[in-house]
Amino acid sequence: MQKLIEKIVTKPGQPGMVGDGFRVFNYIPGADISKRRISPFLLMDFNAAYDFGPSDHIRGVDVHPHKGFETVTIAYQGSVAHNDSAGNSGIINPGDVQWMTAGEGILHKEYHEETFSKKGGPFEMVQLWVNLPKKDKSVKAHYQALTAAGMGKAVLADGAGIVNVIAGNFNGTKGSAETYTPVNLFDIQLNEDGELTTSIDAGHNTALLVVNGSILVNGEIAAEHSFVLFENIGEEIHIKANQKSVILLLSGEPIDEPIVSYGPFVMNTQEEIHQAIEDFNSGKFGVLN
Repeated sequence: MQKLIEKIVTKPGQPGMVGDGFRVFNYIPGADISKRRISPFLLMDFNAAYDFGPSDHIRGVDVHPHKGFETVTIAYQGSVAHNDSAGNSGIINPGDVQWMTAGEGILHKEYHEETFSKKGGPFEMVQLWVNLPKKDKSVKAHYQALTAAGMGKAVLADGAGIVNVIAGNFNGTKGSAETYTPVNLFDIQLNEDGELTTSIDAGHNTALLVVNGSILVNGEIAAEHSFVLFENIGEEIHIKANQKSVILLLSGEPIDEPIVSYGPFVMNTQEEIHQAIEDFNSGKFGVLN
């Protein structure tokens, strides 16, 4: 049975700025889609393609904490560098994904990679926040650097396109990310008139973002930059591209636990939020300049 569509959300009217380097449209939470409705996903910010222009000032987001969840940054155009209070650093380029498990707490900053910043050019990214279950909220912070070359790839029949499997399982092709709860994350690249069919567990909260192009999904048109939320009924998803298109499909098993959030801290109780703030203020997240 085809997965029913609950709603199709058009691109928000105005972008917001995260720091001075990310011009984002926020889809989750929004459009009456709560964090519990789309669990385990907590946030989706989409930096639709935008040319910031060349700059000697490196744009980005300065030092900030995270605790209790994971951040997933998907690069489509442009390059992002990062550093953290555990001494980690890295760069993600188009096709790469940075999967950061904040867990017990970490300080982090992310910014346009220096060479890209000086040259300028189109910048296009998605950042997701993925919740952690209570039992894993205090794991040691760590990263998964998922390169375009090392990602699971499903080549579609008849030249329809390719699916880069970031996490989960697409028609037998497994993603390279390790997740704490069942999650699928597919970067779908379809040529004009390209089609695919896949099945997602009916119990998963499931959605897709049309990053570029226009598609027909389970019989309904989804224009560029629209967000499609599926009902938890049915399993099959069929997509046909009306033009060359890029789609991000995400699904996950809901985490049936309370969600209490305060800015960059996501826990299960208000007491845990107070403890997270205390830990941050007392320097337990480390130091990052």
